[in-house]
Amino acid sequence: MKNTLRQTFWGAMIILGVSGAHLAHAAGLTPAETEAIAEDGYIFGLPLVMNYAIMNEYAVDRNSTQFKAPFNQIKNESRLFTYKDTTILSPNSDTPYSVSWLDLRAEPVVITVPDVEKARYYSAQLIDGNLYNKGYIGSRATGNEAGSYAVAGPDWQGDTPEGVGKVFHSTTPFMLVIFRTQLFNPEDMPKVEKIQAGYKIQPLSAFQGEPAPAAAPAIDFLPATSAGVKSQFWSYLGAALDYIPQSDKDKDIRARLAMIGVAPGKAFDKNSLSPEQQQAMVEGMKAGDAKINKLVASGATDVNGWQVGSLWGDSDFYDGDWLRRAGGGKAGIYGNNAAEAMYLLSRVDAEGKTLDGSMHNYTLTFPADSLPPVKAFWSITMYYSDSQLLVENPINRYLVNSPMLPDMKRNDDGSLTIYIQHDSPGKHNESNWLPAPHGPIYLALRMYWPTPASGATSVLPPGKGTWGPPGIVKVK
Repeated sequence: MKNTLRQTFWGAMIILGVSGAHLAHAAGLTPAETEAIAEDGYIFGLPLVMNYAIMNEYAVDRNSTQFKAPFNQIKNESRLFTYKDTTILSPNSDTPYSVSWLDLRAEPVVITVPDVEKARYYSAQLIDGNLYNKGYIGSRATGNEAGSYAVAGPDWQGDTPEGVGKVFHSTTPFMLVIFRTQLFNPEDMPKVEKIQAGYKIQPLSAFQGEPAPAAAPAIDFLPATSAGVKSQFWSYLGAALDYIPQSDKDKDIRARLAMIGVAPGKAFDKNSLSPEQQQAMVEGMKAGDAKINKLVASGATDVNGWQVGSLWGDSDFYDGDWLRRAGGGKAGIYGNNAAEAMYLLSRVDAEGKTLDGSMHNYTLTFPADSLPPVKAFWSITMYYSDSQLLVENPINRYLVNSPMLPDMKRNDDGSLTIYIQHDSPGKHNESNWLPAPHGPIYLALRMYWPTPASGATSVLPPGKGTWGPPGIVKVK
């Protein structure tokens, strides 16, 4: 699930907080030292804060417009996203979502999946509170056969239970599961709904038919919203750290954050900072945000006008590189590992000129033997460049994808041309038409289960693979 939070963290440059403990060390910090801590702390904390806000909206606050389901229950989204959906940035209309937030404090949770036809891709992505992708269930990782898999919290040390294929270990007591189920076409939705109904989550004790352990104590979470990420950042970060055990990789930055009063079990109190320190905190956050934006803009390889790269992975992938992790959160929180899915993005044509449907028509042509190399499927989705939302159009088509190939026209040489333009290219070419906005264009080429780097052609490793997308060509 990419870009759940809107990326406007710098409207008014203010720091707000709630009353809390006295800052033992802040008084001895110079403004320059305070700014340096705030910069590094913002980079370290941004994805944690975003995740904490989403968890509150999705699983805690039943009055939230974004509420999905309580912990350890599944919410199935059995519908196609359209231009009317304005909450999620860069929405995906290929794989209807099912989501569940897991509470792993009392005992592990067991995820059971049904048999899924071999031609259909599906996945269950496991993301913990550190924004580490802890593993996958599904077509690529475990196959399409029915099975049960356990997810355990950081304190659980048991053996693999009988009837469970694998135990995934979270570094945090709360974890997000995102199921993606491939939709072939709108008429295919009843089959997707049947598969979604087969996804099941239950406590390990219930799975084993044994008495449940004592319930974990109720938590009075600090209320948090996506809209409050920028204004309540330090308060949210302290609250998020309550549920993220310290590790060798983050102990140093957490010790520095404690010097400005951001730590587990403390409420951040901005008034314990001098006016000069408060301004230094603002400047540090600005500097951190600028570094993240720079990484997002330059952290991929340009291939014919497409940005090819990956900013998502597990603990080993990040290895304490908090800037890289923050870049993944800012570019699209909850992105997949490259082995599971690649996201190729473009706002420019092959000549580096901004794509604009109000000024030009474009084509994208794949040679006959050079379609995106995947073991599942690929899709190209059209968005408004500024809002990153789907584009209203007269044929209600928001993407073209590989399942549509049988209905698309090929050129005489076997190549495939996609028409990217605001107006219809004519009835004879409408099967290959990807409607564009009357203005700037943003395109996302998604490749699910890309062919491994060991294959004859592959987009992997990101930016260095043997296959690259063709450039988008201006027609007029």
